[in-house]
Amino acid sequence: MLNSQGAARPGRLSPAETARAHELTLSGETPPEPPRPEIGDSWERLRRLGLDPELGRNAHRISAAEVEHRRRASRLTDILPVLRSTLLTPTTGTPLLLAVADADGHVLWQEGARHLRRNADGIGFDNGARWAEDEVGTNGIGMALRVRRPMQVHSTEHYLRSHHAWTCVAAPVHDPRTGRLTGVVDLSGPARSMAPYLLQLAATAARLAEAELRARQLEALHQLRTVAAPLLARVTEPAMVVDGDGWTAATLGLPPITRLRLPAEGWGSSEIHWLPTLGECSVEPMADGWLIRPLSSSAGAIAEQTERATLRLDLSQPNQPQLQVTGAAGSWSHALSPRHAELLLLLAVHREGLSAARLADALFADRARTVTVRAEISRLRRYLGGLLDHRPYRITHSAAVSVTGPADPYDLLPTSSAPAVRELRARLLAGTYRLPGGT
Repeated sequence: MLNSQGAARPGRLSPAETARAHELTLSGETPPEPPRPEIGDSWERLRRLGLDPELGRNAHRISAAEVEHRRRASRLTDILPVLRSTLLTPTTGTPLLLAVADADGHVLWQEGARHLRRNADGIGFDNGARWAEDEVGTNGIGMALRVRRPMQVHSTEHYLRSHHAWTCVAAPVHDPRTGRLTGVVDLSGPARSMAPYLLQLAATAARLAEAELRARQLEALHQLRTVAAPLLARVTEPAMVVDGDGWTAATLGLPPITRLRLPAEGWGSSEIHWLPTLGECSVEPMADGWLIRPLSSSAGAIAEQTERATLRLDLSQPNQPQLQVTGAAGSWSHALSPRHAELLLLLAVHREGLSAARLADALFADRARTVTVRAEISRLRRYLGGLLDHRPYRITHSAAVSVTGPADPYDLLPTSSAPAVRELRARLLAGTYRLPGGT
């Protein structure tokens, strides 16, 4: 990134240095001054995939009708007023394009200065185009999708040479109901005129968009609570009402639970299900949610689930980590957050256990960040219960553990910049390590 005088910031390469590193990487050499790790990983991965830096690939495009369908299905329409008022105001002093893409990288909206839109058409950056890394190289939308955090791709950091005149900043937007990525906010403009503060502006806009989605979720929960009140007034045993994503609208005779982990694959035809923290429950549909009544105590259910349990950590799909637990009481699975996926991968690799300090070092290269580690382990224990031991932290020895990795080691938790995860990627790529019980 350039400062206001056009010089490279400390710790960053200048555009000329980045261009040199780019040329060396494409020729299969290791540059003496590498770019940022996220950029370098992206270049090397795309080179190995055979992406032509002169042409890219014919980016997948969807029809105008499909664009409209995805706009309605994504809930991103709800956040457009917030984004326009935050990002497309004359006060930025910089001509910009605002683009909003869905979780697959398809551009659903593109607005901004007319001359920039004409220039963007020349590189295929318009509604319906899919701006994933594999198709159009290293870019803001593709990087935000891959690493799941705000990213800037400046000038020669782009993999395709046709993009070197541009700089883009992008930030992911997550659905507060599920925690899953729902889209990306992107700001693009001429590389020579992009200001450093725009990355923070894009990140702030993404947080405002998530706050808007959260407000709408709370409104829906309030409506469900109103519908559930007369029903719960007639129920004599403990019960709770949750929405379709497991968020609690109302409870009766149960300790407060913010959210239940519902089966990722759906309920199926059975009316009895095993749920973390509650054990066996009867489940009935109601309004836009579910009425759930526990049939056994949570303590007994957790103890039963711990016996002969099997944990399968599925990391085969980039950015879609899943955990499946099977035990004597039944099985359940759900999507993991990036941080929980990192923690479970490290605990699966180190069955002997790790202290909070060692986990902090493995995740952040900072042994002092034990408070963060303990907080995340506490959240994991809410639905893994007795399957997690402490002193040191480890998956209980009575449980069998397997990890299914991706076909390409570069896709192992691609959102993670944790030192231990980067080391695992390198060992898998070199063929010196195999994931436990899996691939």
